[in-house]
Amino acid sequence: MDEQPEPAQTAGGGLDRRADLSEFLRTRRARLKPEDVGLPDFGRRRVPGLRREELAQLAGVSVAYYTRLEQGNGRNVSAEVLDAIARALRLSDAEHAHLMHLAKPKQLKKKPVARSQQVRPALRHLLDSIESVPAYIVGRRSDILAWNRMASALFGDWAEMPAQERNWARMVFLRPEYRELYLEWQQKASDMVGYLRMDAGCHPDDPRLSALVGELSVKSEDFRRLWAAHDVKEKSYGVKRMRHPLVGDLTLSFETFRLVDDGEQSLVTYHAEPDTPSAEALRLLASWGADATRAATGT
Repeated sequence: MDEQPEPAQTAGGGLDRRADLSEFLRTRRARLKPEDVGLPDFGRRRVPGLRREELAQLAGVSVAYYTRLEQGNGRNVSAEVLDAIARALRLSDAEHAHLMHLAKPKQLKKKPVARSQQVRPALRHLLDSIESVPAYIVGRRSDILAWNRMASALFGDWAEMPAQERNWARMVFLRPEYRELYLEWQQKASDMVGYLRMDAGCHPDDPRLSALVGELSVKSEDFRRLWAAHDVKEKSYGVKRMRHPLVGDLTLSFETFRLVDDGEQSLVTYHAEPDTPSAEALRLLASWGADATRAATGT
């Protein structure tokens, strides 16, 4: 029986920002050792990581102040104190931003998060004009909003899916073919949860995000375990190794371009190094287009 906790939710169905703030600080503190931050270690500890009083000392705040914050009460905390705590916890840029979202939500400009996101026609035309590179537009909650023919060849024909199923987190955790597609599936799964955590910090009242997290928590033990870790990550760039059912193994670099007019939409592209087997595999996929996956499975 899996013992990972259910995601905390508010009475209105959203995610519980105070509970997330508490767990985020606790898990960041637990991963640090005294020697990591230049403190003496006086022997065995009942729980892993720094003690609250040690973290408070490093941040230059009182133990009582930090304890209230770790209990989820960030109402009157200043940005300067949060910066000091972020430095003491050795937070990454993404983690620092997530802490600010959780602790000081009033500084964020509220947006209607339940409405459907729209892709500008010019962006759709741009996707259609990119013939040799898999590319797509991803929005809030990792929803796939638009894509080109090469993306269909690489990832499967998303046009055949119901609109609500075109979501990266749902596909990675609930569809076996995506577990087989990514050779480092665990890393892909961890990345997806990190992206969702960032979204949750910005939009804890998004009912669709809350429903997605609830569904994945019920249906996937892997998701529950990763969600409980409270790791966060920004979409950026990197390399993915895949095993396509038609062309075999590919090593592809991906780049993420956040749109200037809508920071919650990003253009993601995949490409191969020139004159490599992966580049040749992409050329073969281009000749098949959306039929590539069906050809590989004989359907």
